[in-house]
Amino acid sequence: MLHDYTKWRKNTRYREVLRVCLPLVLSLSATTVMEFTDRVFLANYSINAISAALPAGISSYLFMAFFGGVGGYAGVFIAQYSGRGNHKRIGTVLWQGIYFTLASGLIFWLLAIFATEPLFSLVGHSLEVQRLEKIYFSILCKGAVLHVAMATLATFFTGRGITRPVMIITFIGVFINIPLDYALIFGQWGFPQLGITGAAIATVVSWAVNVLFLTLLIFTAKNNQRFGVFSHLRFNKDIFVRLMRFGIPGSLQFTLDILAFTFFILLVGRIGTTELAATNIVISINALAFMPSMGVSQGLSILVGQALGRGKPEEASAYVFSASHLLIGYIVLMDLIFIFAPVQILAPFLMAEHGTAEYLTVLNMGKSLLKIVAAYLFFDAFYMVFSGALRGAGDTRFMMFAIGSASLTCLILPVYIGVIYFHIPVITAWLWILFFIFSLFALSATRYWWGAWKKMLVIENSDQS
Repeated sequence: MLHDYTKWRKNTRYREVLRVCLPLVLSLSATTVMEFTDRVFLANYSINAISAALPAGISSYLFMAFFGGVGGYAGVFIAQYSGRGNHKRIGTVLWQGIYFTLASGLIFWLLAIFATEPLFSLVGHSLEVQRLEKIYFSILCKGAVLHVAMATLATFFTGRGITRPVMIITFIGVFINIPLDYALIFGQWGFPQLGITGAAIATVVSWAVNVLFLTLLIFTAKNNQRFGVFSHLRFNKDIFVRLMRFGIPGSLQFTLDILAFTFFILLVGRIGTTELAATNIVISINALAFMPSMGVSQGLSILVGQALGRGKPEEASAYVFSASHLLIGYIVLMDLIFIFAPVQILAPFLMAEHGTAEYLTVLNMGKSLLKIVAAYLFFDAFYMVFSGALRGAGDTRFMMFAIGSASLTCLILPVYIGVIYFHIPVITAWLWILFFIFSLFALSATRYWWGAWKKMLVIENSDQS
């Protein structure tokens, strides 16, 4: 028994996992609280506003997740260079991410100008919801380069396992966003009443604040001396190409996941506006519960990258082992809340409709959907753990193809056929999400236990200079 305890202690890295992952969890949770508050304000502004916010928001985030994921993948490079002790490469990697970020800004403006009208006209929601969707999507896309810049610049800290500055800067952005959100949506404190337009503007302003603070902290003489943040700004074709080679598949695996959810939300809108409102509310709640798993996944990518950079895959396995234990307790707590206190969670979204027939319909529907969320949270958490570890090693291509296939066969096609041809109810549509997430869990777990990731690196073995 003593031998088993000693072995268990040897395989645990709780303190290191918490040191790196907890600030990321808090940072992502703060961002989600901001989005959650935004949705609460809009839900109490009008049902049409909340019905439009999530389809338009998730559609814009689909593109932001892809470009931000590629820029943010610089963190894995920085982690492996940091683990190897090759600090001068960090400035070079950061600048390749910045060049990619600037290019993404042009693409976002083109999306806002040319994609907004056809995208939401095609979806087929009510005319008023369509109008609001177009407004929200266009403003977010025009400011999206700031979102990508946040993800890219933050890797300077997170890639080295220093996550607290990113958390603090995120909190500052949230503290600015929430009151500004309230003021611009409802027209308070001398601001005009802008509704969903105000919500989008407040979000873009918070992104700009985050980018400003990150820039001030990164580009200093001290950081230039150690990491070359000024002196290594030249374009490096080799590192840029490798960033694209690993970053694009790494980003696509998460983007394809979001794409599947985007199609799902758009299809639910065809079932009915009430079903769409209930779905939007529950997905907003789910996002808040999901962020700790996402934060742990991002932290694991860094820890695994650093361990592999040091040539110690056994340490990487220990990080995954410890992170899994920590997430189990959190998921149990969330499931208990969703099952036994659904009304308390749903009520903030429905204060403006309290007592109406629509309120009771959305509330009852939301309670049923939260039970489905409780069922899949466990699988979702472990999918994020395993995919984070694989991402930190550079094992991105397999998961990209696997998730793409699962998205199409386990969610998009079944729900499309069910909604369009068989007129399935919203509960049946949500059960396909449960099946989809279980599929992601099974794929990532199988790939992780196969073990090929332990011999992978995104940096070349010859990179010693």
